[in-house]
This record gives sequence, structure tokens and C-alpha cells, in this order.
Amino acid sequence: MTEQTVVIVGASHAAVQAVDTLRREGHAGRIVLVGDEPYLPYNRPPLSKKYLAGELERERLLLRSAQFYEQHHVDVKLGLRVTAIDRVDQRLRLSDGAELRYDKLILCLGSRNRLLEVPGYDLKGIHYLRTMADVDGIRADLAGSRKVVIVGAGYIGLEAAASARHLGLDVTVLEMADRPLNRVTAPEMSTFYLHRHEREGVRVLCGMSVTSFNGDASGRVTAVACGEREFDADLVIVGVGILPETTLAAAAGLRCENGIWVDEQCQTSDPNIYAAGRLHLPPERALRSPAAARIGRQRRRAGQDRGLEHLRQGGPSRTRALVLVGPVRPEAADRRAVTGLRPDGPARRPGLRAFCAVLLRQGELLAVDAINSPKDFMQGKKWIAERKHPDPTQLADLSVDLKSL
Repeated sequence: MTEQTVVIVGASHAAVQAVDTLRREGHAGRIVLVGDEPYLPYNRPPLSKKYLAGELERERLLLRSAQFYEQHHVDVKLGLRVTAIDRVDQRLRLSDGAELRYDKLILCLGSRNRLLEVPGYDLKGIHYLRTMADVDGIRADLAGSRKVVIVGAGYIGLEAAASARHLGLDVTVLEMADRPLNRVTAPEMSTFYLHRHEREGVRVLCGMSVTSFNGDASGRVTAVACGEREFDADLVIVGVGILPETTLAAAAGLRCENGIWVDEQCQTSDPNIYAAGRLHLPPERALRSPAAARIGRQRRRAGQDRGLEHLRQGGPSRTRALVLVGPVRPEAADRRAVTGLRPDGPARRPGLRAFCAVLLRQGELLAVDAINSPKDFMQGKKWIAERKHPDPTQLADLSVDLKSL
């Protein structure tokens, strides 16, 4: 097994961790990393924050320097897409017409933007934010803009709104749901972020469904329409969610169910193909998360890799599967409590607020959403791993430190 060729498709955080784990666990064979962007794997969370605001250089986004790949003897192929997987001959077809043979294949394909295909969706000045190139395009467009409309009050939308406001622009956020971050966090958190953005001068309007983008004679967006209401816009950023990137896997006949299906060893329905995919668990716990960095941190802390150890040895792994819980949808919980300092109460430091919302299901702790409460957050992670059933009455006592329970 140690001399076999492992091909990793997707220049992502999971891909970098796969390289590190394979070499650290003794794989001496060839490793090939194929990425469709012209850049080495980079950190995506700062894209909508410091990179969009022009406060972070491109080189500082890289997860590892070029030396890392040289030292680990990785054949890096950038700017190439894998167009097909031949599972019988174990070959990949690339966008330049070349073929690449593999013994084991690891798919780290991530997600793609959900498109908002209403009339006018293809006008100039409408942007999505997923890649470094996307943000470069937005930054170039911001130079001549004064009014920015953000469609979607999820993580990307709110972060982009904060960055645009930081640059002194007039920012309006339009959200279809009844509150920001509706699908991923508790109402108390939504209220906190809503008030925080409004204090900075961002206008956030909920219950607004975009019906069209309107433009001028040159084909550039000038307004966003929500029924009879219009909002002037020199530039629009759309952040209405993501979809798991399963096109390549599905075309190859791999099992896909809201993501690439994997077992506890990250093995797909093909024994020679692994993926950073969707582990099947009870519905309230088996949630696909786009936060690849969490997966990497989880693997490093455990000192093992649930699938790569299995791959390296060429047989079933005895390692216990690690379950990533989050983000947990609020409707998965049957009880919620707010603990720590109240959102509107005294701050630990001037200008800050600290509290957390705790979600439970049948008494078991599902999630802890924390604002400026790292100790509570860490305690919550420990309890989730231990499947604790904390006393809800004590959790709701704002004077109680979670650790004391």
C-alpha cells in the first residue's frame, strides 16, 4: 500500500490535511494534488472579511507554503479540472486532455454557490463570493461603487456587509427569512448580529424575497427588486447558500445523498475512493458542514484520521469514528437556554457582550453558540463529545459558569 499512487482532487483544507496525514502515517508512494484554481490551497474564511477589505495579502491566505508540497514530494497540478472518473481502469480525465492513474482516490470537492436565477441575474455588477478570484472581482468593482446590496443574511452575507461598511459604503442586506442566520443559529444569536450590524450603519431587512435585478442600457445592475420595492445598487453580492459539489462523483456512479455518501472510514461506495463527504447518522446529528477547518482541527486533535489510516493500511481501521456536530439547525432542538451574560447586559470588556445559547434535544446537549465566551464554547464542545445531559434550569441561570456544572 505504501508505494501506491494516491490522487487528491480538490485544493482544499481537507486536501492539505490528507497530504499531511498520509506522509505522517508512513505513506511513501506518489501523491498527486489536482486543483481547478491557479493557486495553492488557501484559507477561505478570511475571503469575506480581511481579504475583501484589502487588509490581507494573497500570500497570507495560503494554508501551506510551496515548500510544504516540495518537502512532502507532492505532485501539484493547478488550474486543471477533473472531468471524469473511470472507476474500472482507475483513471481520471483532466480538462487539458491528459489522463491520471490512481490506486486510491480522495475527493475533497467542497461546495458550490447556490445561484439566484431571477430575471436579470446575469447583469454585470452581480457577484458571488466563493473563491479568491470572486473576491478580486468584487474588490475591483467596489472602487467605483457607493451603494452595495447584499442578498442573504447568512455568514457570507453578513461578513461581506461588515467588510463593505468598513470601507465606508452604503450597505443594505436583504434576507428572505424572518431573521439573519435563520437556518444555522438560535434566535438570540440572530438578534445579537442584527443589532451589531445596525449599530455600524448596515440596513438589514428581513422577509424580503428578490424578484428581479434591474439594470441600465449598458447591462449593469442598478437596483434589486423585491416585489414592488426597489433598492438602488451599484454592486450586488449574492449569498443565498451553497450546494455540495457532487457532479463529478455522481457522474462516476458514486452514491450521493446531499453530499458524497461516506462511511465511518470516509470510504465512498467505491472501495478505492474516499471523500470529505457526508457521514450518515441520525438526522439531527448528521449535518454536512462547509467548515473544512473544523475537520482539520478535529483530526489533528485526535492524532488519527478516520479514513486515511484505513487507506494507508489497505484494510479496515480500528479507529473510532469522530463525529462532527454542527452547524445544528435550531429546529433540531426541543429546548433552548441562554446562559452567561445577557446580550443587553454588562460587558466583560468595554464594547463587548458575552453570552451563549445552548440547544438540547431530549436532554442531550446538541450545540453551544457562543459570543465572546471561549471558555463556555470549549466546555460545550467537551460536553457534546461526552453526550452530556446538563440541567436546563442551571443552564438558564445567567450567574452560573458552565464549567462549574
